[in-house]
Amino acid sequence: MDLAELDLIENKVANSGLITIDLETLRHSGKRVLFDIKDWLFREMILKEKDFRDFVKNHDWSQYQNQNIAFYCSTDAIVPTWAYMLLASAVQPYANKYVFGNLEQLEIALYNDAITQLNPADYADKRIILKGCSQNELPIAAYVAMSNKLLPVVKSLMYGEACSNVPIYKKR
Repeated sequence: MDLAELDLIENKVANSGLITIDLETLRHSGKRVLFDIKDWLFREMILKEKDFRDFVKNHDWSQYQNQNIAFYCSTDAIVPTWAYMLLASAVQPYANKYVFGNLEQLEIALYNDAITQLNPADYADKRIILKGCSQNELPIAAYVAMSNKLLPVVKSLMYGEACSNVPIYKKR
């Protein structure tokens, strides 16, 4: 092969018009905290309102600045709804995001927030690949939410890598 032939080598992936979206780039960088309230319950089972309110009032919530919090209770205690609302009101000035649930539910909420911010018009009539491999494990719900955002507007949607993708949708 001579130099003239090398000039003829075409990068078909680069010329295909495919747009690869790496959902990992939408991942919020803030720390994730699983906040178990069992330690603030009497015998880890009973919520005493006065004691719980004192804890909420005296706890240093500023330590959660820009962090992402998942409130839950790891015991079978009956915790009234207002207790989680009280925690939310205390952490609200500091946390980036807070949810009731586990870390997976928190991650899903963070991705939903990021996906909501995307403008679907930016992807109108485009050929999109949602990248499959990433450094961190991404929730399947993020891929479904992104599909929900893109399917009404894209020309085609694929999953994986440009060299080996799985076709998901093609506009007729």
